[in-house]
Amino acid sequence: MPLKYLLGFDIGSSSVKAALINAASGKVAASAFSPSSEMEIISVKPGFAEQHPERWWEELTNATKKLYQQVAYKPDEIITIGISYQMHGLVCIDKNLKPIRPSIIWCDSRAVEYGDKAFQDMGEKFCLKNFLNSPGNFTASKLKWVKENEPSLYSATDKVMLPGDYIALQLTGVPATTVSGLSEGIFWNYQTGSVAKELLDYYGIGSDMLSPVVPTFGEQGRVNKRAAEILRIREGTPVCYRAGDQPNNAYSLNVLQPGEIAATAGTSGVVYGVTDKAESDQQSRVNTFVHVNNTDRDKRYGILLCVNGTGILNSWLRKNFFGGLSYEQMNSLAGKIAIGAEGLQIFPFGNGAERILANKNITANLKGLQFNTHDRAHVARAAQEGIVFALNYGMEIMKNMGMQLKTVRAGYANMFLSEVFAQTFSNVSDCVVELYNTDGAAGAARAAGVGSGYYKNFAESFKGMEVVKRIEPQQRAIQQTQDVYNKWKKELLNLL
Repeated sequence: MPLKYLLGFDIGSSSVKAALINAASGKVAASAFSPSSEMEIISVKPGFAEQHPERWWEELTNATKKLYQQVAYKPDEIITIGISYQMHGLVCIDKNLKPIRPSIIWCDSRAVEYGDKAFQDMGEKFCLKNFLNSPGNFTASKLKWVKENEPSLYSATDKVMLPGDYIALQLTGVPATTVSGLSEGIFWNYQTGSVAKELLDYYGIGSDMLSPVVPTFGEQGRVNKRAAEILRIREGTPVCYRAGDQPNNAYSLNVLQPGEIAATAGTSGVVYGVTDKAESDQQSRVNTFVHVNNTDRDKRYGILLCVNGTGILNSWLRKNFFGGLSYEQMNSLAGKIAIGAEGLQIFPFGNGAERILANKNITANLKGLQFNTHDRAHVARAAQEGIVFALNYGMEIMKNMGMQLKTVRAGYANMFLSEVFAQTFSNVSDCVVELYNTDGAAGAARAAGVGSGYYKNFAESFKGMEVVKRIEPQQRAIQQTQDVYNKWKKELLNLL
């Protein structure tokens, strides 16, 4: 039987990942990422964060070349392509389908005041009922910022896109988006099941700036000649899936049904729970979006909590404090220190306004430093605990919304590679943590297998995915960890 592969891409803010899945076995045949060091985030002012969309495409092609070096696939062996992408970004393109400015990405907080004003002017009850969120700092509000602050660029904008829509455009030449994507940009009205015209009208934005809607699973366009030659695949290969990185991470972990929970701890940290109820947090500190497997008959929504300052804190410490030690060495140092880091506390909120803090930007903080007690191992421990505690603070909001958190699934990657991080997460949340041999690029490839019809159902797409590690709460450490967390939370509330 000839080999057939599924190709998946994950467009992150640190790197672009690519994965090749053996369609028959479900095993990862090759995996690569580019660049080898983290992509630059342009920040010309505090709270600003931008990247050039062209750079994502450049690194996608580089990552694909690395895949080909591992597995020299033939052009017709690639069945289909799936795309995962960093959420909430804004890409403005002109009539020639070219970007007219750098993308305003997920952690940029310049549009907070526009979203907050819309929330007040349109009415909190109206926004939460219809959009399930405050317009906040999401894509629609970022577009409003461009309209008000860069009117000439706004006038030159023909279509606005999410980062994954831009990558699909490079592959197919066809502008398109999904309902899930519209929901993450606060372009979707859950009550009417249509574009959020009320918010667009308030912002003075025409709905014709949005791209046509295609299904999340299903043919979204076909690879054009230019992209086919660059990627060494067959012209006409279908793109059959796209989703934001967190809904896709949930799919990657087979988190599709109400009550199932996924987590990730890359540049940002996220806990994402699935529900069948269109619910919202009254302060919009956690956010509800359309999940990838939502249908008219079986409603599926994802409740997402995000902490901007997660892996980026660890990365900052590595570059500026640990003299270039590897993350593995930093994890080892953290493991030498007892729970609580002898009173040292770190608050990882140095990457812009934080949704779980009601869009406040309190910056990162270090408290309790004793020169005669603490060393860099304590800093390593306190940083990992602080990140987990920030996530747990958001998980408490989810619990208050009725989410039941018992088992959390995550990829065996990024900060979950640290025993300290994974065990602290399990102890403070009193949840079992299951770590799988998957990532966003592999998940996007599997999902494309469903969208193309190669797999008959979701269950078939998860063959080859296995639990690598299972972490259970340590009964002797649960109370101690939760006591340390409560002290951390008390200090956080003082900072707010």
